[in-house]
Amino acid sequence: MALVFQKQIDAHTILGLWKIEETEEELLSGLQLKDHELEIINSLHQSKRLLHWLSTRLLLRTLLNTEDYIDCQIDAHGKPFLPHANKHISLSHSYDYAAVIISEGKQVGVDIEIIKHKIKSIKHKFLSDVELAHKSVGDNIQGLYVCWCAKEAVYKWYGKKGLEFKQHIHVKPFKLKNEGDLQVIAELPEGTKQLQVNYFMTPDNYMVGYVVG
Repeated sequence: MALVFQKQIDAHTILGLWKIEETEEELLSGLQLKDHELEIINSLHQSKRLLHWLSTRLLLRTLLNTEDYIDCQIDAHGKPFLPHANKHISLSHSYDYAAVIISEGKQVGVDIEIIKHKIKSIKHKFLSDVELAHKSVGDNIQGLYVCWCAKEAVYKWYGKKGLEFKQHIHVKPFKLKNEGDLQVIAELPEGTKQLQVNYFMTPDNYMVGYVVG
């Protein structure tokens, strides 16, 4: 189905969602890949992970609007980057979707998750008692996913290992909507940072959170 959602967040930042309905061969046909990338593909053994890998790269190419080879690498912390472009990127995927955010000059983070009831069983692992007491959170599945996506987006925005969701990333009270924003406090080694995270729910029950800053 290709690109199903695109948003120009500001003059230098764009977000896109790709609904994965293509085969491996169809996704491969839209990419230029080098030997080291073909090795990655072979290691994924025709799994869902392979479709995720291919679709994020194809979405990246689509948003950059280029037919040139895109050198997308992963640093020591697991953060994707473009060594030959003055742009920051973040990639995410969940089941039938891939998400990519690209910005020139600003750090970015994005997360997409399919909404499932099982998140209730792990809420204490990523939320403090104070956060769970928020009116929009508690046992509200949608609210829990807003918090998860917000924290994951901030984690990817920072792009370095060591941040713990429960200990270092704190969600402030927010009014739950199908589309909105919230404030997140990140306790970083460099100091405390307050960030605005935007979120929205797709019609087919996925939550998306993204941050630019």
